[in-house]
Amino acid sequence: MLRILLGEPPRINEGLLEDAIETMVKTTQLLQKEIEKNQDPTHDFRKLEIWTRGLIGSLDELEQSWFAACHFRKSVKAGYVDDMSIQEQGEYARYVYFYKDGFIRVFSILDKLGTVLNELFDLNTSKVKTHYSYFTVLRQFSYAKTHEELVDKLESIKEQYNSAVNALRKRRNAEVHYMNSEMQDDLWQRHQGLNDKVELEDLDKHLDDLKQGLDMVCKTLSASFHYTNDLWAKKGVSS
Repeated sequence: MLRILLGEPPRINEGLLEDAIETMVKTTQLLQKEIEKNQDPTHDFRKLEIWTRGLIGSLDELEQSWFAACHFRKSVKAGYVDDMSIQEQGEYARYVYFYKDGFIRVFSILDKLGTVLNELFDLNTSKVKTHYSYFTVLRQFSYAKTHEELVDKLESIKEQYNSAVNALRKRRNAEVHYMNSEMQDDLWQRHQGLNDKVELEDLDKHLDDLKQGLDMVCKTLSASFHYTNDLWAKKGVSS
């Protein structure tokens, strides 16, 4: 959708994004098959299908936010806020909007996945923590000593992207709980010298962190749903 609004050709899914989406689509097909077969009297399969479709949509939106942030970043040439023209300030504001939308969505998707995994594997994480995150669910797997093959894959992915995800988490927390994340950068600089011009944050580094967050989400979704699909196949569930 955003690519069309920005005058860009439609996205062609490939690589990590393609694998994550196709794997989740496969899961929805398996769920639909079970619904047709067993009528799903408790609506458990239907709920999981809706949640999985929601993850597909959320991943699509995250990728679009990253793409749009990259698009508007290209128009930001000045190194200081005070040196920007009115037009460039507008482009910067649009970059900030989609960048922030992106890093918030990274954790939103992970937490939605945590809800799905908790339901799929009967982890009862809410007994440990009422409002839990994906990372709480990951720890709950370890406590329960179950599905260790999946846990090993998810822990490996978490470790691979630990630095970038921690940077995104700090900015998400600042944005959600304290102040606008870009204003926090400005405030820090003002403390260094009240009369100095405010230098822009490292936009390329921030976008690289967001891209790594997107990749981490794709790999995490792929690992989770590949494992689920394979597990169901062993139990005779197929599309």
